[in-house]
This record gives sequence, structure tokens and C-alpha cells, in this order.
Amino acid sequence: MIPCNLEPFLEQARKRPPLTVAVVDAADDSVLESVRLLVEERLMAPILIGDEKKIRAMLATKGIRGKIPLVNAASEEEGAREGARLVEEGKAQILMKGHIHSDVFLHPILERLRTGHRLSHVFVAELKNYKKLLFITDAAINIAPDLATKAAILQNAIDMFLFLGGTAPHAAILSAVELVTPAIVSTVEAAALSKMADRGQIRGATVDGPLAFDNAISLEAARSKGIRSPVSGEADILLVPDMVSGNILAKDLEYLAGATLAGVVLGARVPIILTSRSDPPRSRLLSAALASLLWAGEPGKKTSPRRTPARAFARGTKRT
Repeated sequence: MIPCNLEPFLEQARKRPPLTVAVVDAADDSVLESVRLLVEERLMAPILIGDEKKIRAMLATKGIRGKIPLVNAASEEEGAREGARLVEEGKAQILMKGHIHSDVFLHPILERLRTGHRLSHVFVAELKNYKKLLFITDAAINIAPDLATKAAILQNAIDMFLFLGGTAPHAAILSAVELVTPAIVSTVEAAALSKMADRGQIRGATVDGPLAFDNAISLEAARSKGIRSPVSGEADILLVPDMVSGNILAKDLEYLAGATLAGVVLGARVPIILTSRSDPPRSRLLSAALASLLWAGEPGKKTSPRRTPARAFARGTKRT
């Protein structure tokens, strides 16, 4: 069962042996504060990549104890390549974005760590005014996904939900309106995705769309518009039309609704922690907890309908 807040994921991750995380461009106060939390929680063993002299000086001021491996990198590009190299060589099980631009960070990942699966990002949002966690996808990787890409993004999010212990999530395909309107392409694609789920092309969830955000979240809003949907008021997963709308939605929830966000990238050889440079350390810590659980799977939890081990899914190996 998926909890209604993010803390239980952190508690589960604390029980696991620490994984090695390569932190790319670590010479930043917020990033190193996150590293301090990871070390104190014994959640992960970091390898810090970036300006070695600067990182070493900053570590002393942060009170981070113990010997932490450092990898010198003269630029963001070099740092990103070093992070990918550590994963390729099996020296790191998790990759974490530090104070580096996302496009630079992702370039060697797309080049060297891709698998046969679509890379996509999932935010897990904890909200005071909603009864359950919201899985929001994709707000960080796929800029303007077409229908086939949206189907892959949605399946990734469904599989993640199932790997974390949930059953049969309700997935809302968002658009601006709830009617299929040819002039609004996202409504047509939402209707197609819903039918694809009916026909078993998307598996493991109840899928409906198009739904406007209010109709997905509020049963009362849906009823007022005469919408009958098993997803309205019960949404676990929100599939956004594109990266821009998803990014705006996630940050609106964080900054105006007080949401706590944890985020991971799925589909690469290892789970990837892709947080914003402005994200607080706790968001990075919670993202690390999710990445840890996805790496190996949680004992006793149900997997996807294809019963693929969670570790294999997180690492992007072929589904059976």
C-alpha cells in the first residue's frame, strides 16, 4: 500500500545497506547539506564530483566527517561524463544531479546510460490538502512527447507506483478541458491513451482522460460538470501534456500549496536523482530514499503485472 506521505519511504530506505551515489557538481552549499544528510542517515555513500579544492574546503565548513571520495572535474561537462563513467564501471549505483544545469547533466546519460526504455521523470508530491501522494509525470525530461512517448511515460509511472507497494493506481491524463477537442491535441491523445489502457496496451492502472486538473483531483468539481469518471477525486498519477505544463504544476504545488516533492528519473541503467538546483536538502534526501528503494525493490511488495523485479526495472533492463 502506498502511504499518504513520503516519510515511510525514508524509513524503509534507512533499513537498507547504503548505496554509492555519484553527485555531479557537488561544490554548492545546498548540495553538500544534502550530502551531509545522506551520510548522517546512512542512506548513501557519496562520491563527490567537481572542483576538488573547492569541495574539500566546503566539506570542512559543513562538518561532514569521514573520508569521502572526490573526483576532480574542471567543468560541468567533464563532471557529467565522470558521473556516467562511475556508473558504467559499477562504482556507483545511483546518480545525483548537483549544482549543474539539467541538459548538461543528462547529455552523457542519454549517450551512455540509456537502455531500451524511455527515460522519464516522476515527481512524488506530498500535499496537506490531498488525501494521497500524487505521482506527476513528466515534468523534467520529455519536452513535447507524442502519443507513443506518453504511453511509455505513463507505463513507467504505473510500474513505479506498483513497485513501491501500490495496487491498481488511478491515472488521470490531464489537459485544459475534459472534452475531446480536435483543436487541442492533448485531449485527443488523452482519449487515445484511455482506450489503449482499455485494450491492454497500458497495463496495471485505471486510466481516464482528458481531465482538467480540477476534475482529476476533485469529485465535486467533476460532478458539477456532469463528468462520471472512476479517476475523478481518486487520482494517484497525473500525466501532464508536456514538460512545461508539468514543471509549472509541480512548482506551483511546491511554492504555493506547500507540497514536498521527491523526484527520480526512470529508464536508465540506474535510478537518477534529478532535483532542481533550488530544491531544499530534504527533497533531495527523500528523492534518494525513493531511488534506493527502486534500486533493489522492497521485500514483500508486489511488482508490476509482468512481475519484473524492481531492481531490474530501476536499472532499465528489458521487461518480460
